[in-house]
Amino acid sequence: MPSADEDGRGTAPAADTIAAVATPPGRGGIGVVRVSGAAVPAIGRAVLGPLPAPRRASLRSARDARGAVIDQGIALYFPAPDSYTGETVLEFQGHGGPVVMQTVLAAFLDSGARLAAPGEFTQRAYLNGRLDLAQAESVADLIDAASREAARSALRSLSGEFSNVIHALVASLTELRALTEAMLDFPEEEVDTLHRDDAHARLERVRAMLAEVVVKSRQGSLLRNGVNVVLAGRPNVGKSSLLNRLAGEERAIVTALPGTTRDALRESIQIEGVPINVIDTAGLRESRDEVEQLGIAHAQRELARADVVLAVFDAAAGLTPEDRAVLAQLPPECHQVHVYNKIDLVPVGAAAGGSGGAAEVFVSAKTGVGLDALRRKLLETAGWQAHGEGVYLARERHLRALGRAQTHLAAAVQQEGRWEFFAEELRAAQAALSEITGQFTADELLGEIFARFCVGK
Repeated sequence: MPSADEDGRGTAPAADTIAAVATPPGRGGIGVVRVSGAAVPAIGRAVLGPLPAPRRASLRSARDARGAVIDQGIALYFPAPDSYTGETVLEFQGHGGPVVMQTVLAAFLDSGARLAAPGEFTQRAYLNGRLDLAQAESVADLIDAASREAARSALRSLSGEFSNVIHALVASLTELRALTEAMLDFPEEEVDTLHRDDAHARLERVRAMLAEVVVKSRQGSLLRNGVNVVLAGRPNVGKSSLLNRLAGEERAIVTALPGTTRDALRESIQIEGVPINVIDTAGLRESRDEVEQLGIAHAQRELARADVVLAVFDAAAGLTPEDRAVLAQLPPECHQVHVYNKIDLVPVGAAAGGSGGAAEVFVSAKTGVGLDALRRKLLETAGWQAHGEGVYLARERHLRALGRAQTHLAAAVQQEGRWEFFAEELRAAQAALSEITGQFTADELLGEIFARFCVGK
C-alpha cells in the first residue's frame, strides 16, 4: 500500500506503470487494455509505435517483443494530469477475444509495465486527487448497479453530489469549532457571549442537515444492497404461487401435494427500482421426511437472514393452529408482513386477519388481486420511501460513519456549557464525516475498499 500523506490520501508509486484488460472476461466485439504510469510513453512506443495525438483516436497495430503484429485497433493517449488516474494513460481498443486481449496485455507487460491489482486504476485516481473516496467507491457501485435507479444514484455520487453534502456538513462543523475554540482561547472577549447565544442554534442546524443525509443514505443503501424477502408459512398456503406471481413467470413448481418445495428458491425482481430478492422456502411443519426436514432447516436459516418476512396464510381456512406455530418460529426482530392468500375462494368482504401486530395484506396469487398493495407494503416495511433524485447510494461504512457523527453531535448537545468537551465532540463528529470522503482514512481501509474492484478498474 502507498504511504499516507498529511491529508490521509497517501501517495501513488510514481515509478510504477500498471496495465490490465479493462473489459470483462470472455468473448466480445471489442476489448480494451489500459496502461497507466510514468513509463507509458516508452512502453506505448514499444508496442504501438508512434504515440497518437492526445485524446485523438488513432489506428495502430500492436506488436510483441519480436515485432510481430498481434492485433490492430484504436489507440487513445491521455498525458498527465488530464486522465482518469491523473497519470499518463494509454488505452488500446482491439478485438475482444480472450486470447487476443491476453496477448496484447503480455506485450505491454514485456515492455515494462506490471499487472494492475484489482481497483488500482481507481485507487490511483483517488491518491492523485482526481476523485475523493466516496466518488471512487461510486465507480464500483455504478458497475454493480442492479437497477436503473441504483445506477442513477451511483452516477450522482460519482459526479460529487454525495461528497458535496458531506463537505458542507464538515464546513459547518469547522465554523462552529472555530467559534468554540476562539471562546476557549479568549474567554474574556465578546465572542464568548455571541457564541453562547448562537452555539445551540448552529448545532441544531447541523444535526438537522445530518439527519436528512442519513435518511437519504439509508434509502440508497436499499438500492445498492437490495432487500431479502423470505416467504414463510405452512405447506399449501400458496407461497410458490405468490413467488410466481411476483416474478411474473412460472419459477416454482405448484401442486396440490404438500411439501413440494424442498429447498430455497430465489428470484430477483424490482419494485419501483428497488432490487428485491424473493426467497421461497419449504413449508414449516413437523415432518419425518429426511429431505423435507433439510428443506425446513434451510428455510429457518433464510429466515434468520431476512430483511422482510412475508408470512403467508390461507384466507379461506383462516388462521389455524399450524399458522400460529409458524409465527412462533419467526425471528422476533424481523420485519413481517402477514399475507392472506386465496381470497378468490372467500366471499367478498368475508376474509379476516387477526394474526397479530404486523401489517396485513389480502391477495389472490391466482388472480393477482391485492398484489400492488402487497408490493407497496413490502417496500414500506423495508423502509423505502420515494425520494426522487436525492437518494445517496451509501455503503455500510458510510452509514456507520454517519451514525457515529450523529452520536457525537447528540453528545455535544449534552455538553453545552462545558465547552472543552463540546469542542471535542464536534471534532470527533467532523473526523467521522471526513472518513467518508477519505480525508482521514487508514491505509488498511483503502486496501479493503479497492481490493473489491474488478481488475482493470
